[in-house]
Amino acid sequence: MGYRIGVGGIAIESSTFSPLPSRLEDFTILRGDELVERYPFMPGWRLRGRDDVAWLPCLHARAIPGGPVTAQAYAAMKAELLERVRGALPLDGFYFDIHGAMYVEGMEDAEADLAAALRDVLGPRCLVSASMDLHGNVSRQIVELVDLFTAYRLAPHDDALETRERACAHLLDSLDHDVRPLRAWVRVPAILPGERTSTLVEPGRTVYARLVESDAVAGVIDASLWVGYVWADEPRSAAAAVVTGTDAAAIQREAEKIARRYWDARHDFDFVAPAGSADWCIERALELAAGGEHAIFISDSGDNPTAGGVGDVPHVLERLLARSAFASGERSALYASIPDAAAVATCVAAGVGTDVDLLLGGKLDQVHGSPVRVRGRVETVFRDDPVGGDIAVLRTGGVHTIVTARRKPHHYLRDFLQLGLDPAAHHVTVVKLGYLVPELRHAARHALLALTPGAVNQDIPALTYQHVRRPVFPLDPTMADPDLRATLFGMEWA
Repeated sequence: MGYRIGVGGIAIESSTFSPLPSRLEDFTILRGDELVERYPFMPGWRLRGRDDVAWLPCLHARAIPGGPVTAQAYAAMKAELLERVRGALPLDGFYFDIHGAMYVEGMEDAEADLAAALRDVLGPRCLVSASMDLHGNVSRQIVELVDLFTAYRLAPHDDALETRERACAHLLDSLDHDVRPLRAWVRVPAILPGERTSTLVEPGRTVYARLVESDAVAGVIDASLWVGYVWADEPRSAAAAVVTGTDAAAIQREAEKIARRYWDARHDFDFVAPAGSADWCIERALELAAGGEHAIFISDSGDNPTAGGVGDVPHVLERLLARSAFASGERSALYASIPDAAAVATCVAAGVGTDVDLLLGGKLDQVHGSPVRVRGRVETVFRDDPVGGDIAVLRTGGVHTIVTARRKPHHYLRDFLQLGLDPAAHHVTVVKLGYLVPELRHAARHALLALTPGAVNQDIPALTYQHVRRPVFPLDPTMADPDLRATLFGMEWA
């Protein structure tokens, strides 16, 4: 007899400090066989070449990180997912593909709510295996409801596909050996941004690399560590360790070891790149450009849409245009990007080669920024980008500003090249990111991190938290050493 395994989930990273809600239309929803494209490690839906598994794709919804998900959007996606899961019953297992930092208006711990609803449909015997982003917030409630956990071990997330495959492999192995996994969970009272905890640098590199030591311990299925998502003002927001396995003593010991290792390193985490104000980064970039350097990347970290920022705070653009070297064209810069549908429509109507006078940005996020006046020439119009919609490039002196109709992160070189722009040919490229994703990291001769205003401001102690469980580092820097003993789940099956 083969296994019947359902697949589905809802994934978004939601900043509670963002004024821009995430609506149903912001999600890309894949249904049924459309999900195959998300799991290329399942050729013909046969993981590891097995033909005794019926993978039953239900629904997966994913959105660019943003503000709180509206209650209506969540209810609609949840209802459809559950309906499709009911249609796939009976199931031996379910692969729960989530991010872990979704916030829904009026709700705490949205992933636990979704897991509970799934469990009601699936029943207690169905094995559920979850893969998550290491920036998820893992509560005791979700650990009670899900049988197997695994999370990314790299930031940037070069191992996203590998993690999804690992979650499915753990599920199959447990079914093959009739295992009901145990889980050991430790909450680590620390909330640090990803830009300080990247695995590209120490101590993050070593803290995460040592997870394989726990993997090798007898009785351990998976060892995972979550940095957590710092821009969610929720009680569950914190780092966490979860070790899944069959030996209660072993997983408890390993979870506590991992949690202690992270806690003891908390003071050593620092930014992944040289960091300072926007003006400091621009000044440093100009010094490098004076020496003949190009492809100098500046991350506008406070308004990073891949972390939940809105993306239309024009602070760095304003500071660029205030520099005579850029305003005159002596130095060149790319600015990616500003979502402003009205401004794009004006550029499209004016046409390439026409001068326009625009008020850019500060319309979606009026909390952290105000519009900036930009006068320039329309250099490029690109229609119907699948993410950004219509796109215009506006040139002002040496600054090329990319304006999109919809929010769009610029992760890849092709995002620039399709617009006739090559970062290698320009002195400075500003991107609304935190740490650079792999392709841009390799393209950058130098990387600088601008500490800027926005919904994902890096000044964590300055954020107006009201619901985070205290004490927590770094909001309470002198807090006493915490209780890092693990809580065990799944013992009812032991």
